[in-house]
Amino acid sequence: MRKPTIVIIGAGAAGLSAALAVAATGSDVTLVTKADLVESNTYHAQGGIAAAIFSDDDPKLHAADTMAAGHGLCDPKAVDILTREGAERVREFAALGVHFDRDAQGHMLRGLEAAHCRARVVHAGGDATGRVLELDVSAMVRSNPRIHVIEHAFLTDLIVRDGRVCGVRLLIANDPGQTDSGQAGSPRAVRRELTADRVILATGGAGRMYPYTTNPAVATADGLAAAWRVGAQVADLEFTQFHPTAMAVGEHFLVSEAVRGEGAVLLDEHGRRYMTDVDERAELAPRDVVARENFRVMQAQGGRPVMLDTSPMRREHPDLAAFLATRFPTIDAYTRSLGFDWSREPIPVAPAAHYLMGGIRTDLDGRTSLPGLYAAGECARTGVMGSNRLASNSLLEGLVYGRRAGIAAAGDADDMIWHPEPLLNSVTGTAYTNPPVVLATPTNGGSSDGDAAVDGAAVVDAAVVDTAVADHATGARLTADKPWDRARIQNTMWHGVGVLRDADGLSHAAEALAEGLASANAHAATMEATGDVTALENRNMLTVGYVAATAALARTESRGAHARTDHPRPRDEWAHSVAYVAR
Repeated sequence: MRKPTIVIIGAGAAGLSAALAVAATGSDVTLVTKADLVESNTYHAQGGIAAAIFSDDDPKLHAADTMAAGHGLCDPKAVDILTREGAERVREFAALGVHFDRDAQGHMLRGLEAAHCRARVVHAGGDATGRVLELDVSAMVRSNPRIHVIEHAFLTDLIVRDGRVCGVRLLIANDPGQTDSGQAGSPRAVRRELTADRVILATGGAGRMYPYTTNPAVATADGLAAAWRVGAQVADLEFTQFHPTAMAVGEHFLVSEAVRGEGAVLLDEHGRRYMTDVDERAELAPRDVVARENFRVMQAQGGRPVMLDTSPMRREHPDLAAFLATRFPTIDAYTRSLGFDWSREPIPVAPAAHYLMGGIRTDLDGRTSLPGLYAAGECARTGVMGSNRLASNSLLEGLVYGRRAGIAAAGDADDMIWHPEPLLNSVTGTAYTNPPVVLATPTNGGSSDGDAAVDGAAVVDAAVVDTAVADHATGARLTADKPWDRARIQNTMWHGVGVLRDADGLSHAAEALAEGLASANAHAATMEATGDVTALENRNMLTVGYVAATAALARTESRGAHARTDHPRPRDEWAHSVAYVAR
């Protein structure tokens, strides 16, 4: 039997795991990465990997913590797989040589993070777990003769024929031997199509939609937007996790939750510790709780940042400077580069966009609603994260579900269909915004196989935006003028779809983003023809930001990372996810 041709887009934990899984079946696979092989959200992850591998722990306890953090929207089967297989994957990669931190006897070290009932977070390089994991696993990929790597290749769109994904369109920078017409020796981004029987998207998140983010420059929602454009179901895009503690100066560098796990506390500008008044777990409350309170305190003090104080650690570590330099070498070096000695003074921190809980809806093996298309990692919605990701579950999800997607893609027959778990407590119907969405019709014959009114899926009506102007339901006009720049997208998302939300802000953001998206869609062909990757990234973020605003406006409650000041409490009728699809 002929082995399928498989293309994977993205080379973080999920993409690398998928590639290794495909290669292990005896199939060749092409791994496409937007930048260098090692540049991904995984590379920048600090805290660690949560895994119930210690004698005082159990995957069931880990599952219970994950479910509690997800506030009713986690799928129990997906979480069970994550915690059981996650322990296996961590042991496997440790045996393969990933350099996890160990004590003098060779035992893996572990830390405690927020909302975990056990200290189960293993780490590497102190606070450089993602970097160590990415370098070690990418070396395994490089040495595998069945895995072929294409670097500096940007995904512009998926190719769909007869309702099936059958390849990808790429812009490859500095393709050898290719030059601009009439300009010998001048390299350019070259358009290229790769055909494939299966495509696995592992493109990461969308953190660059916001001006304050812990995400690297590559996190621009590329795979998620491409899947939406061809009609794949998406879900839970209203849930963006804002990390409570990014540096409030410089590049919004992440100050890991593990710092608070070691005993650091949060103070307002007057030196008062406030989290003890908010939650019995104080600084180790779930991330959404801490992020919102940090944001509120900042609002009360005129937008000035809150402070993270490491001095309580001195009780356990008298030489605090030495401990911080050893346990958190990356953070220590960065804070000192900004002129702070965080062993002696509090450092200024603020919330920043960190992780997207929603994504392309998949079944438990990474299959999406479109035949031939699979997804894993942050761009996927597996049902694991719910409305709020438990700390240090993200790398674990990439390792577990990347592998499952790779095995499924290599082993599925062409007539295999996805088998998603029903959306919990879902209702049949729609959740339209008012006015309705104006988006580009799916291209290349894309369609959604799983009809929208099933499992609470909402059809977001699409209108063809192939003219300069489209009518908006309110009578406003959407003009295809100059496409939005990055700053306008980010400011619109931060002010309208940020840490705290309300109907007015979400409505204004949705309408504005619709206008920006209409303009971007009208210019998309020119952007691709000229190789303008930044403009294409902006289009992707407008797409995902618009759907996120739509979903957030529809969800008239507060749950997990989605906080509505006009609907401050969770509502039983919203204890379910909603899948959206463009038609």
